[in-house]
Amino acid sequence: MGRFIVIVLDSFAVGAMEDVPEVRKQDIGSNTALHIIQNYPSINIPHLLKLGLMNAVGEEWGRFTFSETANWGTSDLSHQGADSFLGHQEIMGTIPPIPYNAPFSESIDQVKSHLEDNGYTVEKVGAEDEPNILVVNDCVTVGDNLETDLGQVYNVSGALDFISFEDLTTIGKTVREVVKVSRVITFGGKGMDLTNLLKARKVIDGTYAGVDAPESGVYDEGYQVIHLGYGINPNVQVPTILDSNGIDVALVGKVADIVQTESDRLYPGVDSQTLFDRLLEQVDEIEHGFLCLNIQETDLAGHGEDVERYADRLEVSDKNIGLLIEKLTKEDILIIMADHGNDPTIGHSQHTRERVPLLIYSEGIENNHIGNRKTLSDIAATVSDYFDVKKPANGESFLNLIQ
Repeated sequence: MGRFIVIVLDSFAVGAMEDVPEVRKQDIGSNTALHIIQNYPSINIPHLLKLGLMNAVGEEWGRFTFSETANWGTSDLSHQGADSFLGHQEIMGTIPPIPYNAPFSESIDQVKSHLEDNGYTVEKVGAEDEPNILVVNDCVTVGDNLETDLGQVYNVSGALDFISFEDLTTIGKTVREVVKVSRVITFGGKGMDLTNLLKARKVIDGTYAGVDAPESGVYDEGYQVIHLGYGINPNVQVPTILDSNGIDVALVGKVADIVQTESDRLYPGVDSQTLFDRLLEQVDEIEHGFLCLNIQETDLAGHGEDVERYADRLEVSDKNIGLLIEKLTKEDILIIMADHGNDPTIGHSQHTRERVPLLIYSEGIENNHIGNRKTLSDIAATVSDYFDVKKPANGESFLNLIQ
């Protein structure tokens, strides 16, 4: 009887992948973890360092040195680009099909008509010679996501003082019905209105039009979000496989919004401390099961190009990782990882295509190196191996290297 726990420190990666010069030149030189340390050298993350963070980075810097006892490795991304939704599907054992990639302008008329057919008031906003966005019911905007890979994600952004999150979600699902991009992210915040959203409207490369989410203030108060994905078969992912074998599954944070499971242990949210509190509660309740936590505030800080905020969220995470380790037994395995990068120092606010760290803790097990894995799906394969259930669609287990 034991627990397998995965903590995804969203975007906390350790260096640009080898293919970056060919596929994402804007990410050349990115190294989220190292650059945060170098730009905020007072950061206090002793547990991450002991677990092998600098080993995964591949170099030491000042007092940030290699761990001699760590179990660690790294992993490439096998999904296209550098995306949270695709990254989490990959972690769970599937490589999603390549979605349609196009600016929102190619779908705007179809989306507008579909929303109007469903009873919404919709207008286009923008000059005639530039791509437009949509305004729905005077409190919601629909357009390109400007923080992740352009053309892969559309945003439905709402002012929650004027619309409930449930009604906003319905608008998001209505948009999802007629577009084939990777994600339709539906989110809102309080303390802001349509004016804030429109002031943050931007056009990139004369092609992509959307609302700059951090600039709009939507993240600042009462933020809620749901990720509506494309082309995912949950039956070949490890949560559903565990469900079918009667093994407990708990998903905490953004992962509860973007990964499907039949479990009723779903705890979405954003605040890092609240999410760690919920994870620690689940560890107390579950003796045998799979738990996955996503800490999204690191990624939000990356999008905001805010090194100090990113470092603060890492310190909160590190402290709680220490509390978690105190609760674990010899049967348990803990893996701390990321889903992509988001280097706040690289000069843009989008995700960065980087290798991610795999920092592994199991009581009494030390100094094991699992190499650089080719896909994040190796996590799901290792989880299935640990629980002795059917393998997911993708991935190779490294359980034998850490036991």
